[in-house]
Order: sequence, then C-alpha cells, then structure tokens
Amino acid sequence: MIRVLIADDQGMVRTGFTVFLSSQPDIVVVGEAADGREAIERAAELAPDVVLMDVRMPVMDGLEATRRLCSPGSRSKVLILTTFDLDDYVYEALRAGASGFLLKDASAAQLAEAVRVVAAGDALISPGVTRRLIHEFARLGPRPAPSAVRLSLLTERESEVLTLVAQALSNQEIARKLVLAEQTVKTHVGRVLMKLGLRDRAQAIVYAYETGLVRPGE
Repeated sequence: MIRVLIADDQGMVRTGFTVFLSSQPDIVVVGEAADGREAIERAAELAPDVVLMDVRMPVMDGLEATRRLCSPGSRSKVLILTTFDLDDYVYEALRAGASGFLLKDASAAQLAEAVRVVAAGDALISPGVTRRLIHEFARLGPRPAPSAVRLSLLTERESEVLTLVAQALSNQEIARKLVLAEQTVKTHVGRVLMKLGLRDRAQAIVYAYETGLVRPGE
C-alpha cells in the first residue's frame, strides 16, 4: 500500500483528495495537514511514502516544508500541488527536492497515477513544466553551482542519457533516440542517480543545468 499525507490549507481540497485516493486498492491516506509545519510534524509521525503538498499555506509554505521533508535520509517524496500560474515556484520546488507537480484541477485518474509514479521513485514533470524550469534557469542567470566533479564518474553513455533526461525526454523517447532498449535506458538512469547521489529525475534535471552539463537553449 502507498501511504499518502495530504497537506493543503483548504479543507474541501483535502476531503476531495482523501475520498478519491482512499477508494484506490493500492493507496491509503494516512493523514492530513493544514499548513507546512503540521505537514512536517505529521510526516515524522506517520512516515508517508508520498506527501501531496500545496504551495501557498499559512504558518509555513509548501516550499519550506518540502525543503525540510526532503533532507538527506528522508524516505518521503513530495508531489507539489500547483496551478499553471505558479511559474515562480517551479524552480525552487525542484531545488527543494520535490519529485514533481500535479495541477489542482487534475482528474481523479491523473491524481492516482501521479501518486503511483512518485511512490515508485520516478519524477512527475511534464515537458511543459520542464520548459518553464529551463526558462527560469535562463531568467535567473548564473547561480552558485554544485560541484561538477561527480560528473566525471559517469560513462559517456550515462552523460548522454543525463543530458536527454534534462531535456524532459521519457525513457521511451531516450531509447528511440539512442537506439537502445527501454530497460537499458532505465538501468542507465538508475546508475546516473546512484553515482550523483540524486533522489530522482527531478533532481537530475536541476543538477544537469546547475553544473553546466546542459544550458538553456541547447
């Protein structure tokens, strides 16, 4: 069972998500939180696999709560609840450790699938979100970058795969582009994450741009 914690300051949103997710055979909602601080407290108590996290909440916003929940050693993954007009949050949410984004007007089926994807260790970042992320990198200009030394640990093929991941290509698309089996690509992605000490594809995208492996516009 996938254990889910729902953090949103709107009671109706929490109730709606809880009712639907609880009807899924492989998902259980273990708790709710009305603000970021409560989300952290409840996560420590309940150890959810996935936290559905709203951005705009009182007491502590979703970005700060995500940053604390995704600290080293944490097992919970964060799925940000957002709308298309929150471009300013995309970059910071990914840097904070979020594993993806879900629109608040997503269908019930999309909500359940998003939870499953993130729980499985994959990132939920649509090409549209990635384009906005790339635009944000270009707008912000140079920033202090993480050490690129670890990039030397990657093989040429792994660096190639990371570059394509940063361009928001799926494993299937990467497989077609590199003429590889999809399972082979999945193996390469797993090795890239392990060697670079990254949680998921979301962090891989940020790392690729911040180290200069990929630059906006390429």
